[in-house]
Amino acid sequence: MTEKEKMLAGQLYDPSDSELEQLRLKARKLARHYNLTDEDECEKQYEILKELLPDTQEMPLLQAPIYFDYGCNTYFGKYSGANFNFTCLDVCSVHIGDNVMIGPNVTLATPMHPLLPNERNCRLRENGSVYNLEYAKPITIENDCWLAANVIVCGGVTIGEGAVIGAGSVVTRDIPPHSLAVGNPCRVIRKITEKDKME
Repeated sequence: MTEKEKMLAGQLYDPSDSELEQLRLKARKLARHYNLTDEDECEKQYEILKELLPDTQEMPLLQAPIYFDYGCNTYFGKYSGANFNFTCLDVCSVHIGDNVMIGPNVTLATPMHPLLPNERNCRLRENGSVYNLEYAKPITIENDCWLAANVIVCGGVTIGEGAVIGAGSVVTRDIPPHSLAVGNPCRVIRKITEKDKME
């Protein structure tokens, strides 16, 4: 297996692999170009996003600045978007459904590091270069979710359809559909029901 294949399969892999370094460099350059565009440069932003998110059919509305590890491992559904400072560490796949609202300063972080120091620490190659091993777990955010400001979603988490995650929450485990969940660690406080209707 290549290091990229190991990475996408959730196995320990070497992030200093040259193919992965080139993919990260490409994504970070594209994100930097996007961040230098103005809001009225919609065509330019669209072209950059098409290259950054090649497998997304309908481009999301992303308020610059944005940050991606790879971009090509992130998939947005229709009518979704993110406010300022969206950070997506998409070492593993990140699936974002339709009509997902992402507040400012939200981080989706798929990378993981071994718990045992001897597996986590830097290693030395025969040529003297240093590397370490990491792995990743995918993130899924289903349709119609809202992640409020400063939410962090950790690898391996699925947020169920229609869930709302309160500001400042750190999501370390799955959230059931149609739940209001808040806190660090994020916990479900109640179901969202028709009683929450505002119109």
